[in-house]
Order: sequence, then C-alpha cells, then structure tokens
Amino acid sequence: QVQLVESGGGLVQAGGSLRLSCAASGRTSSNNIMGWFRQAPGQEREFVGAIRWSDGGTFHADSVLGRFTISGDNAKNTVYLQMNSLKPEDTAVYYCAAKGSIVVVTNSTLYNYWGQGTQVTVSS
Repeated sequence: QVQLVESGGGLVQAGGSLRLSCAASGRTSSNNIMGWFRQAPGQEREFVGAIRWSDGGTFHADSVLGRFTISGDNAKNTVYLQMNSLKPEDTAVYYCAAKGSIVVVTNSTLYNYWGQGTQVTVSS
C-alpha cells in the first residue's frame, strides 16, 4: 500500500501563487508515476500534471501549461505543484495520485493511489 498526503492549499487572490506538496509513504518503490488532478464542484476530475520518476519527465495539461510546474524529489518521495498566475477557474480540490505503470496517462481511473485532497480557492 501507498499513502499520499497533500499539503499547501489555501485561499489566494487571482494572479497569486501557491505550492502544493504530496508526500508518499509505504511501498513507494512501486510508484513510477505521481500526478496531480483537480476537481471543481459539479465537474469531473481533471488531469493537471504528472512526473515519471525513472527519467524525471514531466507532463502538464494544456490548461495549466506555462503557469503550473510539477517537480519532484525522489529521495523524499515527494512531488510538488508550483502554481503561478492563478485564476478563479483554478479553484478546486487538488488531489495527488500515484500509479505503478511507467506510462503517463490522464485518465484518473488508471491511478492506484490517491491522497485526501487539498482545497485551493482563487478569489477574483
């Protein structure tokens, strides 16, 4: 089993920045991909970005490209999401997720482990 714990959410004004962290524990050797998703009220869970530990490759959704940056510290089993130039439409619960396969996918159902989520609210 793998446990994921997110932190760093909060309330910020439009144009501001936040940095989310997700620490993994347990059988972390089975995690080849760690990613971020978000879910706004009444909407489906949306892929934000992912990092592949084997080569450090990172992937970002078009909606956040240029504003959000995913990074990670393999030694600490921690992944980060730096969010800049935040917009009200970025308001959502942000979830950390992990999967064993090395293939990066945007389909949330293919991720095996999930954190509890952290709320990000961007005011206009």
